[in-house]
Amino acid sequence: WAYTVGFTVLPHVGGFLGWFINRKEIPVWYEKLKKPSWCPSRKIFPVAWTVLYTGMGYASYLIWNDLGGCSSRALVPLGLYGAQLALNWAWPPFFFGAHNMKMALIDILCLDGLAIGTVCSWYRINKIAALLMVPYLGWLAMATCLTIRIWKDNPEQK
Repeated sequence: WAYTVGFTVLPHVGGFLGWFINRKEIPVWYEKLKKPSWCPSRKIFPVAWTVLYTGMGYASYLIWNDLGGCSSRALVPLGLYGAQLALNWAWPPFFFGAHNMKMALIDILCLDGLAIGTVCSWYRINKIAALLMVPYLGWLAMATCLTIRIWKDNPEQK
């Protein structure tokens, strides 16, 4: 159970730290940005990320378990997962902390590729784990479109 809980909680750690560090920028800076009408309410984001992080964390446990722990076979599937998770955690400091929407956009585009690569590598190992990542891919698609729109609609000040 310890491994199950550890893997499931791990994504929440970076998500919580990103929120905690940048929480003051949300009402001060983010609320003033021009956003599209389809932008989710601020209240939706913590609920969505809690569900998504839980699913992806548990899915990573399933992959780790199926591959016998930290074996050589786990290097690529869990390496892709770790890399996409690092980019996931890097997005809030770029966007909210540095107000660098261009860097946040580059980050999320790379994140998209790594997340898709993760799911593709996981599908051959454990279809349930791969399917647990599908809502995350959907949310990333929306977040990527939202990042593009906010970047385009809010030119950075010189």
